[in-house]
Amino acid sequence: MALTDGAPRPARSPVEPPRGSGPAWGGPARRHLLTSWRRLPRDARDTLFLLFVIGWTVLPHAAHLPVWCGLLTLVMLLWRARLTLSNAPLPGRWTLVAVLAVAAALTFWSYRSLLGKEPGVTMAVVLMALKTLELRARRDAFVVFFLGFFLILTQFLYSQSLLVALMMLVSVWGLLTALVLAHMPVGQPSLRQAARLSARTALFGAPIMALLFVLFPRIGPLWGVPQDGMAKTGLSNSMRMGSVAEIAVDDSVAMRVRFDGPPPAPQTMYFRGPVLTRFDGVEWQPLPPRSLLALPPLLLDLRTSGAPLRYEMTIEPLRLTSVPLLEAAATAPAIEGYRVTGSPDLQWRADKPLSERVRFSAEAFTNFRHGPVEREIGLQDSIALPPGYNPRTLEWAAALRRDPRYATVEPGVLAQALLQHIRTAGFSYTLAPGEYGRDSIDEFWLDRREGFCEHFAAAFVVVMRALDVPARVVTGYQGVDALPLDGYYLVRQSSAHAWAEYWQPGVGWVRADPTAAVAPDRIDRARRLVPAPGLVAGAIGNVSPELLARLRNGWETLNNRWNQWVLNYSRGQQLDLLKNLGFRSPSWEDLALLLTGALSALALVGAGWAWWDRHRIDPWTRQMDRLRAALQRAGLHAAAHEPPRALAQRVRARFGAAGEPLAELLGALERQRYSRVTRARPDAALTRRFVAQARGLRESTG
Repeated sequence: MALTDGAPRPARSPVEPPRGSGPAWGGPARRHLLTSWRRLPRDARDTLFLLFVIGWTVLPHAAHLPVWCGLLTLVMLLWRARLTLSNAPLPGRWTLVAVLAVAAALTFWSYRSLLGKEPGVTMAVVLMALKTLELRARRDAFVVFFLGFFLILTQFLYSQSLLVALMMLVSVWGLLTALVLAHMPVGQPSLRQAARLSARTALFGAPIMALLFVLFPRIGPLWGVPQDGMAKTGLSNSMRMGSVAEIAVDDSVAMRVRFDGPPPAPQTMYFRGPVLTRFDGVEWQPLPPRSLLALPPLLLDLRTSGAPLRYEMTIEPLRLTSVPLLEAAATAPAIEGYRVTGSPDLQWRADKPLSERVRFSAEAFTNFRHGPVEREIGLQDSIALPPGYNPRTLEWAAALRRDPRYATVEPGVLAQALLQHIRTAGFSYTLAPGEYGRDSIDEFWLDRREGFCEHFAAAFVVVMRALDVPARVVTGYQGVDALPLDGYYLVRQSSAHAWAEYWQPGVGWVRADPTAAVAPDRIDRARRLVPAPGLVAGAIGNVSPELLARLRNGWETLNNRWNQWVLNYSRGQQLDLLKNLGFRSPSWEDLALLLTGALSALALVGAGWAWWDRHRIDPWTRQMDRLRAALQRAGLHAAAHEPPRALAQRVRARFGAAGEPLAELLGALERQRYSRVTRARPDAALTRRFVAQARGLRESTG
């Protein structure tokens, strides 16, 4: 894509197909050209290549931008491609102004503002697509390039995954290739050569990029964008019937855990999230913050036995402040950038949502008791039931209490009676139980008896409360993948789980998992229900289930290493690197000195390269110097600015027929140097023949 420098439009826009190319662009010939990329004019191919790169750059944004923005961008890119292929004039300025006004109005309608991350990215996408419709000169192309690089950066406000990084790397390569084409004459170099040059240029800059990544001091962001990196799925701070089942169909990774020793048994791996005590008949919610005073770890009323289980955890971005630690943690984990405190319900909360990936070390006691051993006022919140809801379940519980066998028994016996009822009364565990009505507990417990973990946990808690036993719902994750990947056990969103706790005098809060009564494999072996696979995954799975598992495990291993070594590269790792390099007590001053020294060394290497490159002689220039020297010895002064064609004319004028062989060799050199089929190096045989002919001419003319 060769573009002009000047503001006035040239007679023919260099980014458009040549006008006046005649019938070759019309009718059947046009359809034929559309099927043959090689037969398109070079400038048309450059424009289509740039449009493809723009589409590729915008593609990842389609998931978080309004539908109208994606459609409008697609229409404008296709419009520009059609104008390129049909050699039609570009639209007028007022047409572009009208489209821009419509886009701004739609942006304001979508976000109620033109300021902020989402509106800004939306308008940037529209502006880049619009700019292609007035792509007439090099300055217009530069605007498109810079907008493209800007959109590459904005993509990382939404996702920093390995897949997005690879896609943006391709975008950078494509934009650099288009930038190279914009600086070259029409037809030189080819698209393949420009792609190689841009790749080589990017590789030259890679060492500096890696050096800055490793040694540049890790500091907090200078500005904040609300909800950057916030998870779109995962646990919520409330629960309705079916809400956990919606999460369970998501097989993405929620956490990665690496244990210092052997992993605990699957039935003990409960990662505690929000504790839901309040129930309004439809939704379960936690108690208000004023009812859960943040306490130091020693006041959590946690009683442990045995040695702690130490582990390292990497948590993907969450929508919550709850830190889903393995039960039960006695001390707060140290998470860089967050302050974590405990509360009486054994939750650990950060001072702000975990909106970025975090990695930390923690410890847990799998043998523990917690909560008050004597009945107290605070337990009344865990007995309350909303009036007017689920009357048949309450009557069922009253009938159970009237049974002489359960009239005066302790809460533990009642809990076992309910679990036995779940085992024997025909309950089924399913991801698709269907919609439940207003009295959802009645319908589940007494009629349909089909549900996911939240149905069982909620019904268990309601019945226990109806029996005057304090109980509550706990949400989080349960179990890990059977085999570790790269040393880490994966906890997926599909491991999201809800269980129950009831209070027993003299003991405190006791975990009860009704799901284990109906689906023991879900807890004992962490075998989750999974939805039907998609078309491609299903086809691969039918051919080779092991292949599908290996592909997924390999990709998740790469993702884990990307997360650990790139996204989670922290200040602590920088200082550890200095220790490995021999610094006994590394500090930020040492890091700055090392970075300065490394950059200075690279600058010296670059200066040396520039000096050497400056004194290198292009092989074509070297050939012309030898030819001019031969002509000088033959008696013809050849100026440095004269091309081979001009020298051939002077040779004929000076030597006549005797100089014809030299003139023909100069003509051959002209054709080799400036033909469409470029040569990597000049013809050495031609140079030798020329020198020999010039020597013979000098001897003959004496």
